[in-house]
Amino acid sequence: METAVYSARWLAVRRAVGAVGDRFADLLLAVPPHAMATADWTVADTAAHVVAISESYAAMLDPAGPAPPISALHDMMGDVTVDTVADLNEVGLRDLAERDPRALADRLRADIAAMLRATDGTDPGRPIDWLGGSRVPAAGVLAHLVNEMQIHGRDIARATGARWEVSAADAALFFELFLLGVTRYGYGRLLDWDRLERRGRIAVEFRSRHTEPAVMVLTDGLVTVEKPGPNVDVKLHFDPVALNLVLFGRLSRTRAALTGRIMVWGRRPWLLPAFLRKVRLPS
Repeated sequence: METAVYSARWLAVRRAVGAVGDRFADLLLAVPPHAMATADWTVADTAAHVVAISESYAAMLDPAGPAPPISALHDMMGDVTVDTVADLNEVGLRDLAERDPRALADRLRADIAAMLRATDGTDPGRPIDWLGGSRVPAAGVLAHLVNEMQIHGRDIARATGARWEVSAADAALFFELFLLGVTRYGYGRLLDWDRLERRGRIAVEFRSRHTEPAVMVLTDGLVTVEKPGPNVDVKLHFDPVALNLVLFGRLSRTRAALTGRIMVWGRRPWLLPAFLRKVRLPS
């Protein structure tokens, strides 16, 4: 990504994490905490999950600050894969006992304020150690938290009838700053699995109105990022909100395609499912 574009995205993600954090905190105070936000989590559980993440990120982004608040969570982080994130989440929920919505909202706001202070004037590309031995640019850590609040805010709103909106520009930050960032910096063990790796190359070009064009390439099980070029198998045009919902299992690929929010074409579009089996996120 060009320096000027990256600088603009850095300003955007700093604004977004504060604004979305405020809206998420306000949402927690406006809905019943014991309502089921998902099949397994109440609104209060969902809020605690988000706060477990925000507290961890505040510690990651400020190495000189206080120790990580949930030691058991951080002991597990190095061995996590996409397929075992659920185990990490359960530890976070078990060890963060707070379920009062106002206390959780206050903690979230405080964590975000701490993150913004710790990264004020910092290099947005500063590498941060993340899950599974991966590394993420500082801007990507903020973008990941924005997406967590967007996804779980939607869960809470759908379950309680509250209003929740996600802007495409904010949603796009997850793809550009986090997903491409962790792929470029090194995703460690995150995509490890016990299957045989598909041999060969699959190149998928991603385009949207809110992102710079980028190509993700799966070659013999290894994922890399390239600039757009002629040797592309699949072209994918996406609405960033829809793409994030698909990646996190909130929207089916079929529905996203039928509504035109994700469009796929190219010389070998049938390779996309094989690509997405490897390039996957927790749902």
